[in-house]
Formats: sequence, structure tokens, C-alpha cells
Amino acid sequence: MYNKPDFRYRAESFTILALNAWELLLKSKWLVGNGNRLSSLYVREGGGRKRPRYKRTRSRSPFTHSVDYLAKKLTEMKVMNEACSKNLEALAELRNTVVHFYHKSPQLAERVQEIGMATVKNFASAAQDWFEEDLSWFNFYLMPLSFVTPPSATEVVELNKEEKNFLRYVKSLDDQYADPNARYSVSINVEVHFVRSKSVAATPVRVTNDPTATEVRLTEEQISERYPWDYRKLSDECRKLYSGFKVDRRYHELRRELERDTRFAHVRRLDPRKAKSSKKTFYSPAILQEFDKTYKTI
Repeated sequence: MYNKPDFRYRAESFTILALNAWELLLKSKWLVGNGNRLSSLYVREGGGRKRPRYKRTRSRSPFTHSVDYLAKKLTEMKVMNEACSKNLEALAELRNTVVHFYHKSPQLAERVQEIGMATVKNFASAAQDWFEEDLSWFNFYLMPLSFVTPPSATEVVELNKEEKNFLRYVKSLDDQYADPNARYSVSINVEVHFVRSKSVAATPVRVTNDPTATEVRLTEEQISERYPWDYRKLSDECRKLYSGFKVDRRYHELRRELERDTRFAHVRRLDPRKAKSSKKTFYSPAILQEFDKTYKTI
């Protein structure tokens, strides 16, 4: 449900369903430790040991213990990892926030994903640790925000009081449980990097000038990796590759034409904020594919 590309309430729906899944998993683990007695899940209101009295719902069904109660008890018993328990606390707090209000802030959407990634990872780990169930065949993952309706750079949404309180709360948990190598996590920071890969499972990504395509922003370091050649290096590579190559008018005209395409060149300005700032052009090795159409290789 979360990975649907244009589902307006997907983050909130994911939060509710993920917490429901965790509640069922915790109740299963609780029953295992209590002789599979269903009554061990009921909230008692009084009565003796032989004839206990249980709290009832409007339909007169017994109330069962909450996610918070079960997570706390299992953590105290050293059955549940503390970071995993804190992740569920954050998820429950998020659930309480989203079911009562509608939120649009990009900051909250980002935090939902970071918490959700940890929730999915923790769920799969707990299912394997507690019940020897391997869930890897489900291909659990949450699509990175960079590929799912990234917020517009011009859009500004003011955080309301509830959102500010929640984000502050999650940050306090992150500060306490920030081990990236831990089996269980409170939240997971998501970063998207482009690397060359021959793996058939790799996600294909193509640079394009299509204004309707999803925008993905690169850091300066990533730009340097993608466009490593300056003018001198590009000319040297052409001399090595092409027979009778000369730095002449034909070369300059072709190079300048290809510089207009972001697949092959990137212009870096000394001061990006000033249009008249001094600049330098860098090239991607992919530009040689176009030169191959004009020059003969050695």
C-alpha cells in the first residue's frame, strides 16, 4: 500500500496497518510464553484467581492488552529489543497523530518513512527470532521518497503544534538509539545514491531533460563522480581513443552542442546564486558514445 505511486493517505494507512501487524505478532509471542492461554491477553478488572473479572467492550467481548503494554512487558522480560520497543512507541504516537488530524508537511512524511523502514526491518527480524519465520520472500521494502512524489522545492508548509511535538519526540529517540549496525532500530535514514551496477536487480535510472520526470537531486560529490572530466581531460581521452583526432573547429562545435545535454555535461559556477559568476564545464564519460558516431576509434 505504501508503494502505490499516488495514494494520498498511504503513509497514514501504512502506520495504522503496520501497528496492527505488530499487535498480532506481540500477542502471538505473549501466548507462546503463557501456555497459549487466551485469557492471558485479557485486561483484568478484579475478581479472584479462580474467577477473575475482565474489562469488557460495548459488545461485551473481553478487552485485550494494548501494544504498549505487551511491548513494555516483553522488553522487561528481555524478550524484545529496547530499540524495537521504542520504534513501536514512535509508531503508536504517529498513529495517534495521523488518525485525528490530516497532515501535509514534507518533514512529517520523511519521518514516517524513516520510522516505517525500521518497523518493517524490525518486524521481519522479530518474526525470524521468535518463530523462525523467514519473511524475505515477501520482498519487504519501502520505496525511497526520491522516487515517490518528492515535495516541491517551492512548497512551504507550516508545521502545526502536533507535528512539531511528534518530530521533537522522534528526534529524542534517535539520539538515544543511533547504532546503524544494530539488528533492531528506532528509525532508518534513507539516502539515494546512483552507482553503476551490472546486477539484474538494480533499479534502472536514466538522466533526462523531460520536465515531467521525477526529480532527483545530487550532491556536489555525486555530481563530481558523474562528471569527472574537465576540458583538458576530455580532449586527452579523445586523442587516445580516436584515430587522427585533432582539437579543431569540428571538435569544438560537436562538444558545445553536446554540452547542452545534461547526460553529457554539467556546468559548475563559482557562485551558483549569480548568473554571471565564473563557470567551468565538466563532462561525463558517456559523451564518448556520441563522439563515436563522428570519429573513428583506433
